[in-house]
Amino acid sequence: MTSRLVSRGYLVALSGCLVLAAGCSDDPVATAPNPSRAADHIAGTGPTLLDPNLAVRTVVDGLDQPTTMAFIGADDFLVLEKATGRVKRVVGGVVQSTVLDLAVNNGSERGLLGIALHPNFPANPGVYLFWTESTTGTDVGTLSAVPLLGNRVDRFVWNGSTLAFDRNLIRLRALQQDAGQPERGNHNGGPIRFGPDGKLYIYMGDNGRRGWMQNLPCGPTPTCPGPIVQDDQFGGPQPDNAHLTGVVLRLNDDGTTPADNPFFAAGGAMGGEVGANIQKVFAYGRRNSFGIDFDPKSGDLWVQENGDDSFTELNRVLPGENGGWIQIMGPVSRIAQFKAIETSPPPFFGLQQVRWPPTNLADTPAEALSRLFMLPGAHYSDPEFSWKFEVAPAGIGFVRGRALGPQYDGDLILGSARETLEGGHLFRMQLTGNRRQIAVDDPRLEDRVADNVAKFEITESESLLWGVRFGVVTDIRTGPNGNLFLVSLSKGEVFEIYRSAPGNKGKGRGHR
Repeated sequence: MTSRLVSRGYLVALSGCLVLAAGCSDDPVATAPNPSRAADHIAGTGPTLLDPNLAVRTVVDGLDQPTTMAFIGADDFLVLEKATGRVKRVVGGVVQSTVLDLAVNNGSERGLLGIALHPNFPANPGVYLFWTESTTGTDVGTLSAVPLLGNRVDRFVWNGSTLAFDRNLIRLRALQQDAGQPERGNHNGGPIRFGPDGKLYIYMGDNGRRGWMQNLPCGPTPTCPGPIVQDDQFGGPQPDNAHLTGVVLRLNDDGTTPADNPFFAAGGAMGGEVGANIQKVFAYGRRNSFGIDFDPKSGDLWVQENGDDSFTELNRVLPGENGGWIQIMGPVSRIAQFKAIETSPPPFFGLQQVRWPPTNLADTPAEALSRLFMLPGAHYSDPEFSWKFEVAPAGIGFVRGRALGPQYDGDLILGSARETLEGGHLFRMQLTGNRRQIAVDDPRLEDRVADNVAKFEITESESLLWGVRFGVVTDIRTGPNGNLFLVSLSKGEVFEIYRSAPGNKGKGRGHR
């Protein structure tokens, strides 16, 4: 299977899977959405909100695969370009300059992926970036042209016009050259955020690894307990530097490890490189994500997580949580469906990596739970919401404030990693009063699972649909003016959602 370029320059790989897609198929026709359920039934051609009191406008266009953004002023933000490695400054809707240009490996899902400002910015001018390093000194898509630890999080200093390198916080696995299968460059994660506790949270995808952090304490072998099998040619299955993947990490702003991390004591008791890495872990058992955010009302971390072919998840991630991957995806009560889908004939069979096939999955919830690798103090919990078949989510963001209307304050908006469903859908997720669950009105969703009938298909989540034709939305942020800003990788634009009803005082330059 080969990669190829398509319109607007974004990559499609692995038989039609978008660069930020979740599950890949060998037969894209077989996984196409049901047109009677997921057709473009909303009039128009551009991005559209279903709420007639809301409107959308383009803030800036002409960007090259933008991924994430951060406001440094009222109408002044930095935006990252995945493939060029450039950080651009946009003032008043116009690109003013390139403030940093990194030599990135942009193959598959790699590149310049995540940004977070120090909580005390601009008094503390730290700007943190998650990016994939190239070994050539230039931007390159060759999958092999990356260091083993090529995913890195660095701190830069903003001087008012450019970003200057300050220090590296951590280097993480990037190279995927596993025996008997194609090279890959996906599942790097990339979202980073500072939490209300002032700590930096880093989402690192599983990067195709099959070890402790993927709930395989014996490595990629069907029998455990039993002989320990190395994960790959670099070792494992322990999470040494080359295998610290499938985790949410929690670090101080200088890259050191907070002593109140959930596994700090457990890692200290282990000692060595593995123990030091365990101390950095906030949560593990994660597959991959393109979107994390903190609930502004509760302070909890929420994460969308991509399934392979089944069980897209939306999670409220608490300290010490084991998310269940690879043994569990979706509610553990649905383990039989998870196994049935992933072991069904093409296009679904497989969990991408061949070293641990889905035929190894448990047959009962009790068996699945018994297989989890539980560090001292770890706990498992089901996702707050999931879709039976993958819908490929991407960026997520909470609405902070009442600028869009009081009914939206505190809602979670979820973007799409593919344009297959409604040209790039937005889902609106409302939370319950205690902020611990997703609130639902549709009785079909009482179990917090949308039983859609195919990949990229909307059945049972029609009531959640909030917007259409936004393309691949990789970041969602509330701006200083209270409006919602969305980064569309596939359209090369940043959109602003604002209240268009009478009395709206939001500023903008109108539609383009």
